[in-house]
Amino acid sequence: MTEITTIGEVLIDLTQTGVNGQNVPVFAANPGGAPANVAVAAARLGASTAFIGKVGRDGFGAYLTGVLTENGVDASGVRADETPTTMAVVTVAPSGERSFRFVRGADALLTEGEVDTALVEGTKVLHFGSVSLTAEPARSATLFAARHAREHGVLVSYDPNYREALWPDREEAVAQMCAPLPMVDVLKLSDEELPLLTGTADPAEGTRRLADRGVSLVLLTLGGEGAFWRWQGKTGLVPGVATTVADTNGAGDTFLGAVLSRLVRRGEKSLEGLTVPELEDILAFANRAASKTCSRSGAIPAMPTLAELREEEVAR
Repeated sequence: MTEITTIGEVLIDLTQTGVNGQNVPVFAANPGGAPANVAVAAARLGASTAFIGKVGRDGFGAYLTGVLTENGVDASGVRADETPTTMAVVTVAPSGERSFRFVRGADALLTEGEVDTALVEGTKVLHFGSVSLTAEPARSATLFAARHAREHGVLVSYDPNYREALWPDREEAVAQMCAPLPMVDVLKLSDEELPLLTGTADPAEGTRRLADRGVSLVLLTLGGEGAFWRWQGKTGLVPGVATTVADTNGAGDTFLGAVLSRLVRRGEKSLEGLTVPELEDILAFANRAASKTCSRSGAIPAMPTLAELREEEVAR
């Protein structure tokens, strides 16, 4: 059985790496896409993972499929299209914060009929993000997969990662991003997305509102401050790990991949009987993984392995 299957976008992150002698920006073609990132992060941390999505029949598409496979992700759910592979141009500020400009392509064209239901049924966790909710037919395909997972007793994980440039307006974004919440067991969002989805920036109140919509475990990432959690009516904060930031791209995906990689180790029912000490131990592990990603450039290339984190722990 595959432990974690993700569905959504895999794309090329054209990430600024600096400028040349003529002050012209220099970019690296890094593999990325939030759901693909989560699959790779979890695989590098010891989980068996698979990815469902769509790429172009071009060099970038072949490269991305190869990256997934090389990182231990089952890519049998990847489909190809004559439309070019999607790209995200990522400009990095001196602080390490990112800005995005998307050149949308094949990822948005995944259809319901192309979703590998065997992968969805045969996994412990199905994860998706909101980028694939921004356009049809990918929106319908993603929601179909989430419903199918729910019907087959699969844990559903969701990251409403807001990318303003991909939505026609804020109201449409909020409506579509909130629509899947009743199907979701594990929700990971950032402090920027909390007020967008809940109308408040207060972690306790915002996560309560999300729990009231049926989400069992709510995880709120707060950058260097760590991760706020809500579980079974209780809340807490697990402090972050101090690091010198090179690039925050992929940090949230690494965090979630780490969380899911630890949850699936708990058995068939990943949330059943989860205690607060267990949860906080999982989040501390995830914070360490995310900090390691932040210390290096790129998304997938920067993600740590389980061996790296173990060595780091021994060295402390």
